[in-house]
Amino acid sequence: MHDLIHFHAQETPTKKAIIDLHTGEAYDYRHADQRISQIASHLLKSTNSKRGERVAMISRNSAFMLLVHFACVRAGLVFVPLNWRLAPPEIGALIEDAQPSVLFWQSEFEALAAPGFDLVDKSRQFCIEDAGESFANDEPDAIIPNDEAVDDDPITLLYTSGTSGKSKGVILTHKTVLYSALNFAQSSAVDRNTVFLCDMPLFHVAGLLAVSRTPLFFGGTVLVSQKFDPINTFKNLTDPALGVTHYFCVTQMAALMREKNPPGSMKKLSHLTAIQTGGAPNPPAAVLAWAEDGVAQVDGFGMTEIGSAFSMPPHDVSIIKEKAGSVGMPSPFTEGKIMTPEGNEAGPNEIGELWVRGPNVTPGYWNKPVETAAAFDGEWLKSGDSARKDEDGFYYIVDRTKDMFISGGENVYPVEIEAVLAEMPEILDCAVIGVPDEKWGEVGAAIILLKEGNDSVTPEAVIAFVKSRLASFKAPKHVRFVEDLPRTPSGKVQKHKLRDAWTG
Repeated sequence: MHDLIHFHAQETPTKKAIIDLHTGEAYDYRHADQRISQIASHLLKSTNSKRGERVAMISRNSAFMLLVHFACVRAGLVFVPLNWRLAPPEIGALIEDAQPSVLFWQSEFEALAAPGFDLVDKSRQFCIEDAGESFANDEPDAIIPNDEAVDDDPITLLYTSGTSGKSKGVILTHKTVLYSALNFAQSSAVDRNTVFLCDMPLFHVAGLLAVSRTPLFFGGTVLVSQKFDPINTFKNLTDPALGVTHYFCVTQMAALMREKNPPGSMKKLSHLTAIQTGGAPNPPAAVLAWAEDGVAQVDGFGMTEIGSAFSMPPHDVSIIKEKAGSVGMPSPFTEGKIMTPEGNEAGPNEIGELWVRGPNVTPGYWNKPVETAAAFDGEWLKSGDSARKDEDGFYYIVDRTKDMFISGGENVYPVEIEAVLAEMPEILDCAVIGVPDEKWGEVGAAIILLKEGNDSVTPEAVIAFVKSRLASFKAPKHVRFVEDLPRTPSGKVQKHKLRDAWTG
């Protein structure tokens, strides 16, 4: 079902498909197709050909990880990549939830994999460093592809990043990943000439679906990097031998690239079709700074539950500048609307909750019927994000609905304050949360990470800067300077941890 690797292996067999920048492994489409069948055959033997079984993996980004994902799809199994940055009890809870029949782990993560050792039969436990060769040596029983598959078969479970609490397993099917790829390709100009650098984690929806599956779906090339590093990533993006055309990152990663590389060097990235950003609202000041360097920073909106769904146009920098801060319009196979708390569709620039529907939307959460029912209203997924739509149809994410706070009867959206703070030249990154206050009920607290060499900045200066641009009631009443902000592996700030630390 939608086995485009197999298709490209016939059409363009010697075209480069996957290159692992850490190990140097390189697979053209013919070689990738053969390896996928070898792994799929081995997995079917391990699971007694029982389709629908889960295959869990704890690994840094690698070509092998991508090949196992496609092998699971081909074999009718469900790929479950797990976040190696979690603690063993957290990983244990996810393994318990997914109930995998097969468990892969890199040797450095053996302690994380340990909760699965009692759950998964020992013959189905594979340390990747030991298993890679054995999976390659077997001759496949047949080149599959999965002829028994139907559109709604699950192929992957991705656990949500936990920015607001406990993770849930989001079910991705043949249909949802197909339409997510079509959405992203249309909004990002992805085709067979695309070379995408992937250093987003492959247990994250952006890394696995947008950055990896989409270019491979269209016959392009994926360069797999183990991790983001602001200096090394910049070197890879500007290396003519690699020929990168596309890059995706969260907004904080883009900011770090600007901060850690020489002034003016970002102009060297003007050859890129675009730098796609997502994962958190993008301050207009950042979009405009990239545009000054001749780089289209194309912001968009997606979720684990919906894949790629909204995007700014990559081909028109004038629109990107005019609508800086917008996540664009719905992609071709997605519909969106803004709903008020009263249950009415919002008017232009009226703030409400973003609802989404389309064939790219998940059917629900693994083993969680109550949470699934609560997330939907008919076909519409309630995103949990406050948003508005302007008169031209461009959408703006205002904040997570739960992050909005009420100060003296006024709704305050932290993202609006964070966008102003991003204009302050001394600030590298920040997060604003609502905290209890006896007089006003709640007030804002700005948690700030300063750029190196700017330790003389005072809380009073920060508050004054915000008041010069926003109403006084929106200005934070508290300012704390910190060395780091708690983040998910995809770069999102975990505001629930900031709130817990403040009240705790």
